[in-house]
Amino acid sequence: MAEFDMKRFFKKGILDRNDGWRVKKIDPIMLLSPYFMRTRLDSQNLFEEVVSIENLEEFVRQHKEEMPGLSLMHIFIAACVRMLALYPHANRFVVHNKIFARNTISCSIAIKRSLTIDGEETLIKPEFSPFATLQDVVDTLNKEFEQKGSVDDKSALDKTAKLISIVPSFAIRAVVGLVRFMDDYFCLPKFLRDVSPWHSSMFLTNIGSLGISSIYHHLYEFGTSTIFLAMGKKIRTKVFDADGNEKTAKTISLKFVLDERVCHGFYYARAMRSFSKLMSNPELLLTPPEKIYMDAGVSSKVRDTSLLGDKIDLA
Repeated sequence: MAEFDMKRFFKKGILDRNDGWRVKKIDPIMLLSPYFMRTRLDSQNLFEEVVSIENLEEFVRQHKEEMPGLSLMHIFIAACVRMLALYPHANRFVVHNKIFARNTISCSIAIKRSLTIDGEETLIKPEFSPFATLQDVVDTLNKEFEQKGSVDDKSALDKTAKLISIVPSFAIRAVVGLVRFMDDYFCLPKFLRDVSPWHSSMFLTNIGSLGISSIYHHLYEFGTSTIFLAMGKKIRTKVFDADGNEKTAKTISLKFVLDERVCHGFYYARAMRSFSKLMSNPELLLTPPEKIYMDAGVSSKVRDTSLLGDKIDLA
């Protein structure tokens, strides 16, 4: 199931992009939203999830031998992948006032190649199957870190950026302008989209690794990323248990920034509720979901419904 390819799961139409299908079946308010809120900066919703991590740290200790390198970040990413598989409207994106259903689940992550204050940084963009388990996420990220975490190993993004940076500034403006034009009116060529970290389901940054609290990080105007998740440092916080008793627990603040134009607030709330459930029950991530769900806006393009659930449970 880890090799499941979403792109072959739908028929591609003339109005579709190579990274997503045009959403047509949508209510008029949602259809018009990108025309009134024309930028992601104008459409950002901020959401904080404070996660008690004592059970998660125990879960990591129990499974670290079978999944070398397992960390809290892997669990957070796996939970986001599962959330997007079960609530696909949250994996939509807006380009030039039009809404598209993304045909991959991917996460852009900044990593440092050396732990010095001026250490070189790069971005990785692993893709995941909607049926991915926690083991699949750990394996994929370990492979990415091994391939692109070395100081001497330059990724395609690094090489492309280096090539562009050596030309005069007026030429850089022209190149970037052309890239933006292609992205808005046609679609970026696949080789450019593949190296672009801004064309992904979400961005993730581990601010906590720098020893500071989480932040609300803005969405990028260029590209298609709809979600930005920032992880803060571990802190001890006063919380209330199910009986209303106050206690001190170790927590991490996860701050989400979301593009509100892709789906209704009620839908986003249910998606985040599923994320919270996975944080409380990380063992659910050890097995793939029995079913994933189609984006209702592109359901007519589905080739095969055998692996799809009938409807999303919003109860």
